[in-house]
Amino acid sequence: MPSETSIERAEALIEALPYIQKYRGHTFVIKYGGSAMDDEDNVERLLRDIVFLEAVGINPVLIHGGGKTITDRMREVGLKARFVNGLRVTDEQSIAIVEDVLDNDIRPSIAAKIEEFGGKAQGISGKTVFVAEKCAPQHEGKVDVDLGFVGEVTTTNIDEVLRVVGREVVPVISPIALGADGIVLNVNADIAAGALAGALAATKLIYLSDVPGIMRDPKQKDSLIPTVTRESVNTLIKEEIIEGGMIPKVNSALAALDKGVSKVHFIDGRVPHALLLEVFTASGIGTEILP
Repeated sequence: MPSETSIERAEALIEALPYIQKYRGHTFVIKYGGSAMDDEDNVERLLRDIVFLEAVGINPVLIHGGGKTITDRMREVGLKARFVNGLRVTDEQSIAIVEDVLDNDIRPSIAAKIEEFGGKAQGISGKTVFVAEKCAPQHEGKVDVDLGFVGEVTTTNIDEVLRVVGREVVPVISPIALGADGIVLNVNADIAAGALAGALAATKLIYLSDVPGIMRDPKQKDSLIPTVTRESVNTLIKEEIIEGGMIPKVNSALAALDKGVSKVHFIDGRVPHALLLEVFTASGIGTEILP
């Protein structure tokens, strides 16, 4: 006689079936970052979830962050991290660290893990995908701050991404770009993910980070807002409920919706199998943004 646990697992697969059928052949752009990347068990669960998506015929495209590792590496050489409106101030010494950490450390490590778990992955430097221009100075109080080597995506080159997806391989992409003059620019990973999702007309853009979603009060666990629209997002920004590092996330989400992305999700990457819970269950676990 099968155990109760075995029966529950079978029922979970049946619950997932209509979603698997609905999304087979569709592209999901997934951005993974924040302190959710700091725990090895969290990372492994997320990457196993991505292998599952690829195995059932969904096309996951992964853009990774790496902020904490970059900050730690900067600290080792005596540099202090500074953020303005959720964007890292990046000088010439810092951009070399950013590029090295993202392209030579994190990206290859993630691709190797996906392969280890039975999936297929190919690392792609964001320098071949994103073209950017230097960000305008950001307001901080009464002064404008030059962010240095920080870019705002202007163009996406998706040919290589499409070739990789066409081979049923998971692209793993770093959030850096080339400026018009060939210099490397640091790009906020949320903004990079939104730009790529829009260019690919992805069915879903999913942000996994270290927050449950959009919260009315981050100190109150039951204040999660499950669904928002463009109108309500603008209101929440004016009310300063959405603030700080959440602003570039939300703005990139709205831009992606403008370009044809069907739905955007913000979920907590620290929750075991958060990705599968959001995609393959009726209730979901985070905040969704609708057009």
